[in-house]
Amino acid sequence: MAAAPALRADLPDTAPHVLVVDDDRRLRELLSRYLTEQGFRVTSAACAAEARAKAQSILFDAMVLDVMMPGESGFDYARSVRETSRVPILMLTARSNTNDRVMGLEIGADDYLPKPFEPRELTLRLTNIIKRAAPVRPDAPEAVIFGPFAYRADRGELRRGDEIIRITERERELLTILAGAGGANVEREQLAGSGGLAAERAVDVQINRLRRKIEVDPANPLLLQTVRGVGYRLAVD
Repeated sequence: MAAAPALRADLPDTAPHVLVVDDDRRLRELLSRYLTEQGFRVTSAACAAEARAKAQSILFDAMVLDVMMPGESGFDYARSVRETSRVPILMLTARSNTNDRVMGLEIGADDYLPKPFEPRELTLRLTNIIKRAAPVRPDAPEAVIFGPFAYRADRGELRRGDEIIRITERERELLTILAGAGGANVEREQLAGSGGLAAERAVDVQINRLRRKIEVDPANPLLLQTVRGVGYRLAVD
């Protein structure tokens, strides 16, 4: 059974959300409990496949990723994550394996911690990589502004002021394409990719879901507009 997120009722939605991936159930539980006590929201996964499934619907602020896991290793999973995301990654590995650190950093991990480790050191390292990855101010050139929202395509991150708006992986894909168009019309076929007519119909459903997160009145959208007979456009500032 998949582990449920370890969330404290008093933690705000803006608290950093960390994905802990380790096949050692005891270590997962200890890390989840400790990090939650330190003010993090925590979701755990026992393997890369479970982590990938959870990352489809949750935008994490960082990952704590074990190297040695059955099936897909931590290195393999980190490599696949780096194909589409710059989410900070802290890798855990055995103290005796000195090559792990170099390999992990070459793949794109942000930091490395050998086992066994002190929980306090883990927290400090995790906090540091999250701070280093913190987005620039919303009015910086890297952010596309539309209404009260700022979208960073390099991080797949949507913000309203200091608040992170949780979006799915598919919604990130749509926003990246629309934001990249700079306010120009984007054809439905482009948003659908190579999936054909069925994928084009799915785009309409996904656009409607995204509108519920950014529009005051999704039935009368002002920011994510329909271009009749063409597709959609993002009303960027």
